[in-house]
Amino acid sequence: MLADVNDTSTVDRPATFRDVFAVVEFRVIFASFGIFMIGETVKMLALSVLVYERTGSGLLAALAYVTGFLPHALGGMFLLALADRWPARALLIGYDLLRLAMVAVLATGVLSPSVMLGLVAVVALFGPVSNAARTALLPEVLHDDAYVLGRSLLSVAAGGTQVAGFAVGGLLLGLVGPYGALWLTALTCGLSALLVRLGLARRPARIGPAPAGPAGAGPKPADRARAGAVRETLRVNRELLADRRIRGLLLAQWLPGSLLVGAEGVAVPYAADLGPGASAGVLLMAGAGGMLVGDLLVGRFVAPARRERLTPWLALLLGVPMLAFLARPALVPAAALFAVATAGFAYQLGLARRFLDAVPELRRGQAFGLVNTGMMAAQGLAVAGAGALSEVLAPGIVIASAGAASAVATLVLWPMLAPTGAASATPAGRRRRAGSGAAEAKR
Repeated sequence: MLADVNDTSTVDRPATFRDVFAVVEFRVIFASFGIFMIGETVKMLALSVLVYERTGSGLLAALAYVTGFLPHALGGMFLLALADRWPARALLIGYDLLRLAMVAVLATGVLSPSVMLGLVAVVALFGPVSNAARTALLPEVLHDDAYVLGRSLLSVAAGGTQVAGFAVGGLLLGLVGPYGALWLTALTCGLSALLVRLGLARRPARIGPAPAGPAGAGPKPADRARAGAVRETLRVNRELLADRRIRGLLLAQWLPGSLLVGAEGVAVPYAADLGPGASAGVLLMAGAGGMLVGDLLVGRFVAPARRERLTPWLALLLGVPMLAFLARPALVPAAALFAVATAGFAYQLGLARRFLDAVPELRRGQAFGLVNTGMMAAQGLAVAGAGALSEVLAPGIVIASAGAASAVATLVLWPMLAPTGAASATPAGRRRRAGSGAAEAKR
């Protein structure tokens, strides 16, 4: 079965779940990632409750909940070079053990709330490096369309395990309290590290030591890679962004989806405007469900070539349904609109292979980390902007504006979203092609 997954003759058919899960190392990555996500969710929930119990401050409790995410942007800006300079297995194990030590210290209860938040923030700086190492490892384990389906399954796992983490976390808080929940989170860190240690093969770092060059030859790429991680990260980020193709693919992955996330940021005020009985949770759950179903259906049942042709149309699906919020739909149709729109997030699967081919192999870790960092930053800005607009506009108008912004971004980025030679598939492109054909007939 492994030979079938790696066989390039399979590139024209969609990979199957059997193909992907037949690869032992992918099963290890999938399982350890699910355990990691459950542990992170339980940790955030327990820490938030713990800080609130000790301070009575709703603000500090909210900060405790998001502290693990906020430093991702800084880590992504300054530390991503480590994802290519250190072996992936060592990075994954090291981050799990670092989290284990942190959670164990939090569970002792000896730190003040402010010091606890600071410790979580410092450890979270290395989160983007671990995530980048995991993502860059995937194309080394899965090949051709199995890689794309594997990406889809990790996205599904992220959403599903977060829901499971909230459920488990709530149960644990009731049974053993926040300190007990933190100790159990420490166990998930150890289990994830053990799975990676036993199940993944040792691979060298992508950026290895440089051989000595002739005198006066100047620094070689690997010599530069031994520079400080911060300087190296900044340099490579600049080089990646300076490449027109890579920059276009980054923007294509960042903007259409992130702009739509602004709509989720005003789900609570929209539900409140609908009156008693309307819950923002219904809208958010519908959005999460639509994204999971879209990823599963497009990743598993759409052939690779067709998936790439559908990419711009799926991206357009993100924004167009949200325009209906100008009519202020009731809860059920609003939830349906959220579900349909977020199914469009599957457009990113059509960009996965092209982005992998575009980035230098030695810089895969940093390139994938840059995707995640930019996406988190763009989503945060979109939510903040939507929140600011909701102060002066009705929530339905803000949601429709987020959809319109996503649709406009998709149309602007259409040449990059469409596979090479397919830009003429847009309505405008078809009109231009028809016009040129008519002119040719006249000649």
